[in-house]
Amino acid sequence: MSKTLIRGAKVLGGEPQDVLIDGGIIAEVGTRLSAEGAEVVEAAGKVLLPGLVDLHTHLREPGREDSETVLTGTRAAASGGYTAVFAMANTFPVADTAGVVEQVYRLGQEHGYCDVQPIGAVTVGLEGRKLAELGAMHESAAGVTVFSDDGKCVDDAVIMRRALEYVKAFGGVVAQHAQEPRLTEGAQMNEGVVSAELGLGGWPAVAEESIIARDVLLAEHVGSRVHICHLSTAGSVEIVRWAKSRGIDVTAEVTPHHLLLTDELVRTYNPVYKVNPPLRTERDVLALREALADGTIDIVATDHAPHPHEDKDCEWAAAAMGMVGLETALSVVQETMVDTGLLTWAGVAERMSAKPAEIGQAKGHGRPVSAGEPANLTLVDTAYRGSVDPAGFASRSRNTPYEGRELPGRVTHTWLRGKATLVDGKLT
Repeated sequence: MSKTLIRGAKVLGGEPQDVLIDGGIIAEVGTRLSAEGAEVVEAAGKVLLPGLVDLHTHLREPGREDSETVLTGTRAAASGGYTAVFAMANTFPVADTAGVVEQVYRLGQEHGYCDVQPIGAVTVGLEGRKLAELGAMHESAAGVTVFSDDGKCVDDAVIMRRALEYVKAFGGVVAQHAQEPRLTEGAQMNEGVVSAELGLGGWPAVAEESIIARDVLLAEHVGSRVHICHLSTAGSVEIVRWAKSRGIDVTAEVTPHHLLLTDELVRTYNPVYKVNPPLRTERDVLALREALADGTIDIVATDHAPHPHEDKDCEWAAAAMGMVGLETALSVVQETMVDTGLLTWAGVAERMSAKPAEIGQAKGHGRPVSAGEPANLTLVDTAYRGSVDPAGFASRSRNTPYEGRELPGRVTHTWLRGKATLVDGKLT
């Protein structure tokens, strides 16, 4: 059907309203709307949000299809309420040319579960020595605007400066993985009391904070935009807060797992908790929540990092770093930010849809739920509570830190330009 009537949904958590979708567009928002000729979705008690946008997703294709593919990753995204994701460049081959980013972009178009916007590498091969084809990737069919060597830090200050200068010409942004490599050699977890007791190599907060401090100053110097990936420490929050007060054009993201989990979990030696940057302390977690609430941290991004079973089911030191997150992100944000009173659902829409769409220039996404806007929407049963079962994930990988944990909220429906990609919790 070309028409869908969402009846009685709490738009952004507000008063119940009806939303009529017609031909991919929100035709009308109001009460007691006519349902003639429309498929009706009864949404009483549920919250309707604009489709979520993830600025930090690893889809692994090309090269690591054993972990994830564009198809399975976008199916996971639709299951989590996402209508657009930005695919990181650390694939094999690396997305450092127009050809590779166009391949990923077209795969997203073919599969149709959500829009896929490739992120281009900053440097050739993620090696940090020579700028990649930034202009060619921007001018390609993929229209790349975000560039990152995520997984590796652009640690050379001159290369970082040149990248910032280059993307300024077309309004792009460099997304930095803030990790000073010399300070994290052999690091296995957050440096602190727990690492000392366990005898694991420590990953100091200053390794992140020093890069952020350098890069916000570089961005100010050249008058460009910088985005900080997966910010994880209280000190990083203070640096970004200072930079914004100074008028520096910096944005920052936090992952759901850094809003909830702490380094105490590493005592289990379960590699599912091994991630980059590492889980930090309770003090850091609380600082991140406060910073997301007050806008110092702009967005939530999943850093969805799928790995096959054999890369996680091994001893801690040999395990890959990363967690899947697309299908649990909204539930974790509800638990840590909404149910605690730190954010309203309107605030969630801003940080998980509108602002990431703005940073990444994702056209048609992050728009208000109002007449005339694209019907990119997600419906959430916020009263639901249930334990996480990775066996039911749409992702090809199962490396979630929440297995067996009870989390609130469940995405029941997702619409991409009016077409249902998820209905009653099941992919279409």
